[in-house]
Amino acid sequence: MNLLVTGVTGFVGSQLFARLKAQERCHVVGAGRRVNAQEDQVVIDGLRADTQWREVLANQTVVIHTAARAHIMKDEESDPLSEYRKVNVDGTLNLAKQAAEVGVRRFVFISSIKVNGEQTPKGKPFTADNVPAPEDPYGVSKLEAEAGLHEIGSETGMEVVIIRPPIVYGPGVKGNFASMIKLVEKGLPMPFGAIHNKRSLVALDNLVDLIITCIDHPAAANQVFLAGDGQDVSTTELLYGVGRALGKPTRLIPLPAGMLMFGAGLLGKKAFAQRLLGSLQVDISKARNLLGWQPPLSVEEGLRRCFVSGDEC
Repeated sequence: MNLLVTGVTGFVGSQLFARLKAQERCHVVGAGRRVNAQEDQVVIDGLRADTQWREVLANQTVVIHTAARAHIMKDEESDPLSEYRKVNVDGTLNLAKQAAEVGVRRFVFISSIKVNGEQTPKGKPFTADNVPAPEDPYGVSKLEAEAGLHEIGSETGMEVVIIRPPIVYGPGVKGNFASMIKLVEKGLPMPFGAIHNKRSLVALDNLVDLIITCIDHPAAANQVFLAGDGQDVSTTELLYGVGRALGKPTRLIPLPAGMLMFGAGLLGKKAFAQRLLGSLQVDISKARNLLGWQPPLSVEEGLRRCFVSGDEC
């Protein structure tokens, strides 16, 4: 089997590429804008509507598309949706059309839980079959890409697999997760000792394992799956877990969530506080039932692996 992995220098793509190479069960080619100087990696000058992929796609059986314009917390573009669409929609569908034209059998697309929405009531997780309800430009662009891929698949017969992960954590992760870890490392007191929300996360190793399962599993064809560790945690539990993984004490002050939300609103940080204090749960039972897949790592082990090699999450 011949595989093409896009975004091969990215957070998910690099780990996926390394795992596939180590398995030696197939021939893997990686594509990215700044690839490493090694065999089986090719430079692609951007993910655009006019990018030429045919030479790279020749003889490929499956494409695993991890490349994207990533979610940006403080997007300074005047029209963020337009910028996301250029890469996440136009660039993705251009790749998929060329893949179908040269006979690629399956296209695995790494989407986002933001397609489902931003929050769930506690105890009522998102499912793969919920009506999508994205709330920001990034989520909208991912949903539009999914819709376009389903259309290409129905017209050409190329199998399409969609995977929507929530927050992915592991060595090298950036953004809010990395900022949280730095606070724990500094040992500073934080007012998050009484947060009783529930958040679904997915360890990088767990996400990669699900992607690899979807490469050739017959039941994955033309399905949407939610990724997750299968173990939801509160923000308070997560911070304590990071401290245990680091081997450092976590100093949390038990302030009520309502008080924190009120203070965040006064500071213009309500959206950030909602992500930190609210719930977002995902139901991974579809992947379990259809694919027989189980997340190999617990949250505790996933956090521990963040620091085993000296890297930071």
